[in-house]
Amino acid sequence: MTDREELEIAVKALDSKKAKNITALKVDDLTILANYFVIASASSTTQVKALADEVEYQLGEKGVKPKGIEGYQSKEWIVLDYYDIIVHVFLEETRDFYQLERLWADGTPVDISGIVKD
Repeated sequence: MTDREELEIAVKALDSKKAKNITALKVDDLTILANYFVIASASSTTQVKALADEVEYQLGEKGVKPKGIEGYQSKEWIVLDYYDIIVHVFLEETRDFYQLERLWADGTPVDISGIVKD
């Protein structure tokens, strides 16, 4: 499975659970950490966990397991590391505070409009 296919599965999983403001950035020219960052917001800590669980479930169904998962205790920011894709699920206020998109502004935005439902 390609990293782009994994990205699409992660975005669809987030969208299916009503994630807000889903963004994908191509960062392979900027870091060795990953090829893509996927960033999404949730309106509650319960939804943060539900979104992360759905990404893990959907990718797991395709045989893709995370290298690591961080943040389940706080449920304000859960990070799922899939080697080439890192999924960040934020509580809305936490996302506003950390502003990952600003920190990684040199990344290339990925058009996911064909993946998410309007």
